[in-house]
Amino acid sequence: MADLPSAQDWLSAPAPAKLNLMLHITGRRADGYHNLQTLFQFLDYGDELHFRRRNDNQLTLSPAVDGVEFEDNLIIRAARMLQQRSDNPCGADIRLDKVLPMGGGLGGGSSDAATTLLALNKLWDLGLSLDELASMGLALGADVPVFVRGEAAFAEGVGEILTPVSELAEPWFVVVCPQVHVNTGKIFSHEGLTRDTDPINIRTALRQGGRNDCQQVVTMLYPEIGNALNLLNKFSSAKMTGTGACIFSSFNSETEAISVSEQLSAEYQAFVARGVNLSPTHKVLFRPS
Repeated sequence: MADLPSAQDWLSAPAPAKLNLMLHITGRRADGYHNLQTLFQFLDYGDELHFRRRNDNQLTLSPAVDGVEFEDNLIIRAARMLQQRSDNPCGADIRLDKVLPMGGGLGGGSSDAATTLLALNKLWDLGLSLDELASMGLALGADVPVFVRGEAAFAEGVGEILTPVSELAEPWFVVVCPQVHVNTGKIFSHEGLTRDTDPINIRTALRQGGRNDCQQVVTMLYPEIGNALNLLNKFSSAKMTGTGACIFSSFNSETEAISVSEQLSAEYQAFVARGVNLSPTHKVLFRPS
């Protein structure tokens, strides 16, 4: 029998969730995309990826993701982009421990792609800078660069113009995940979407926060999300992240957050996590050796 691979053969790294603490749509661009302003913060909760180097150009991913073709998976697309930057054959076996819901607004796919870029850049000794990796990530999705850079940020443009913010409070969050898959394209193309919110500066965003301009359309199209918002609002002001479906409220203590989560568990899937301004991915991959 062949020897099983040891834990030392694998490079493991988290792929954390993110929250959009506010999301303003300030205009529609000629290319059909939208200009926005948002505050990104990470959670100490998310997927985890494991990578083992191969000395060929083969990539494997296990387990397969239901409904997503192998070459369409953002993890594989990120790895392929890195392979094109290497002069030597490089491949990888990749394992994904998936806990973040698809279509939940928590950035799971984007985070998986960013962790792949960061981890394989290290595993394959490519020496690419964060600027280079973030630029590559933007081709995979507007949220990928913030995960690559690993700092809580105020984002503008389509989400790619990032200004790090370190002064965000790091509260405990209850995140509720209604069993609904929101179609992001459907939301951004909806005629009822607010697209003319006045831009604000970072100081105002940090001091006053803001709303989620997508929330009204989403709750109209997906009533179950509106029901969850109403329930969570009974405990603390609730808001949707991204285009949903997940919603969140902040609390001052883990104990309070756990108590609320337990009260909601009979009706909804929910989890408790701490907001963090430095990505858990960076804490693992860039910690002193």
